[in-house]
Amino acid sequence: MGERLDSIPFSGIMRIRDMMFGIENPYRLDQGDVGFDAPDAVKTGMSRAIAENRTHYVQTVGIPRLRELIVDKLQNQNKIPIESVDDVMVTNGGIHGLYVIFHGLLEPGDEVLCADPMWPSTRGTIQSAQGVPVDCPLYESRRWRPDLDELESKVTQKTRAILLNSPQNPTGGVLTKADIERIAAIAQERDLWVISDEAYEDIVFDGERHVSIASLPGMYDRTISVYTFSKSYAMTGLRLGYFAINDPVIADRIKKVLYYTCSNTGTVVQWGGVGGLEGAKNQVEAYRVELQARRDLFYEGIRELGSGVLSGEPPKGAFYAFLRIDPAWRPPGSAGTPESLSWALVEYLIKEGRIGCVPGADFGTHGEGYIRLAFGKNRDELTGALASMKALLNV
Repeated sequence: MGERLDSIPFSGIMRIRDMMFGIENPYRLDQGDVGFDAPDAVKTGMSRAIAENRTHYVQTVGIPRLRELIVDKLQNQNKIPIESVDDVMVTNGGIHGLYVIFHGLLEPGDEVLCADPMWPSTRGTIQSAQGVPVDCPLYESRRWRPDLDELESKVTQKTRAILLNSPQNPTGGVLTKADIERIAAIAQERDLWVISDEAYEDIVFDGERHVSIASLPGMYDRTISVYTFSKSYAMTGLRLGYFAINDPVIADRIKKVLYYTCSNTGTVVQWGGVGGLEGAKNQVEAYRVELQARRDLFYEGIRELGSGVLSGEPPKGAFYAFLRIDPAWRPPGSAGTPESLSWALVEYLIKEGRIGCVPGADFGTHGEGYIRLAFGKNRDELTGALASMKALLNV
């Protein structure tokens, strides 16, 4: 694997983090995080675990109580026909879940149909498992959803899986139920797996409803649904995720990767997850309501820029503004056309405005010409960033 890793690029997000640490009083809209703290029920669960010395080795796949609660949640909230805790494995966050899944599922050269733009860590994870990401464009004109005829046309004899991420990072696009049904039909007709990354399942706006593809008839047997506590429960730094799979052969392979990468997920954090599922569901909804208010506040500020440098419609899910850059914009004092317009604007906003953001180019070819800003931060940080942006771009 050593030399193979040389061909997998680092995400530009790492470069941006390094840039931001050199900025005094920054606006951290580059981070996929929310401006909330974890619910008290999560903190209580962790504190109790420490007080009761629950700090020793536990089952590789997760502590029993947490897995029981996850099964109940998947049945009642996601409508997935899961019947046993044996189908659930607990991971160190969502990205660890994707890592063990792709390394347990893929053979060298297997193709995975992916969105473009897409969270770059997912692309690297597929490549590290010797898989081949096959880009399927998302279109702003379709509210950041794919053309499903185009997606189906990319299926080959090498295609092993379709990767879904809805609500989506970085665009905030949400697949409709009709989209999900069509993708399910493609998977069944072409005998494909579906990896459904549902990290933002609880963050949908304007009456949208999240649909888990594994809930559709016949799909649980060919779907691996992946979740995280990071976004719903404001637990990004605690690293807790999980997934469900109903195929014993693939599950055993994945379980080996799980064991050899972590032995077991941190016990204290798992008990925090128990606290969240037992006592913080109302808090999750309160977070969603506030995130929609922050979305509206942020987009009102973007509209008030007036210069037209940035534009776009509010997303239906997640907490990202994926904004189109006016192709005519140039950094003040520059000559010629920048190699990457999105990187040029990001570097300008960071250096001159202290505004953290991520270039669309980092998410894939179809992301060039856009930037991503996270509106999940607290309102003061959002209004400060907007004021700074207005001073720089309204010229």
